[in-house]
Amino acid sequence: MSPRETLCRQFLAQTPYADWQRGALAGDASNRRYERLRSAEGRSVVLMDAPPEKGESIAAFVRIARHLREQGLSAPEILAQDEVNGFLLLEDLGDDLFARVVRRQPELEQTLYAAATDALVALHAAPLPKLEPYGPRVLAELAGLVLPAYRDAILGAPDARLQARFTDQLEDILRDTLHGDAVLVQRDFHAENLLWLPDRAGVARVGMLDFQDARAGHRAFDLMSLLQDARRDVPAAIEMQMIDRYIAATGVDGSGFRTAYAVLGVLRALRILGVFARLSREYGKPQYLGYMPRVWDHLMRGLEHPAMAPTAEMLRSALPAPTPENLERLKP
Repeated sequence: MSPRETLCRQFLAQTPYADWQRGALAGDASNRRYERLRSAEGRSVVLMDAPPEKGESIAAFVRIARHLREQGLSAPEILAQDEVNGFLLLEDLGDDLFARVVRRQPELEQTLYAAATDALVALHAAPLPKLEPYGPRVLAELAGLVLPAYRDAILGAPDARLQARFTDQLEDILRDTLHGDAVLVQRDFHAENLLWLPDRAGVARVGMLDFQDARAGHRAFDLMSLLQDARRDVPAAIEMQMIDRYIAATGVDGSGFRTAYAVLGVLRALRILGVFARLSREYGKPQYLGYMPRVWDHLMRGLEHPAMAPTAEMLRSALPAPTPENLERLKP
């Protein structure tokens, strides 16, 4: 038995779930691991294993989950926790991820996206807890990962001057376009992290899972993450309808919101290209390379927006497309 497993059993022994049957659940791109625990009567809870020695922490998850639940949103209830060793027992919200439901019942696609949009409207109307800012400099620096992890890995030609110019120009564009009060930004708000809970009412029908990295940022970010999904194609009609729905519900300036949405889409696409390349090359997860052509399409579309004009040509010239040949260079 590994030392980690010993700690896990010690944690479970202090809860009512020690003798429940354990089974693995699919993980994510982090170092967190998940299990579903079932009782003999068929009840279930979820175990999160977030090793502190691998840079994981449960404290932010617990704090944000409680905040979301206070707003009437469906984050998992915290049933037990061991913050020192990184274990959580959570309410089991089921397996009906939005992406699975749409595959099974495509006629529900618009309903699900409308519900998720409405959940963001409710969240953005709530008080903002104390969070680290997700502002222009941070966004630009995070997007800069695309150069060493993606561009340089393909071309084999690092360019320090390009890195500095890249970050400064993106930061300038962000400062010109991101206006308004900050809201809680979950950062990974998309169909693989949202659960459909049709037995609940209103915005509580949207189960939320991946929010521990929440920051204080622009209100367009999570809607853009939802609608410019790296993992699935969202119909253009639904994307436009949901942007209109959000603007109508919140009363924000439509022109400014759409500009921020487009610019943030570029920044997120750049960041994702870098993250997925790194996951493949450094962590042996080449499955993420399959998403890159879709992310590239999002990037190219975003660069057409007038707000990106100061840097669009530089980005098009500097970044190689994720062709099959180039993706081969990104494999472990």
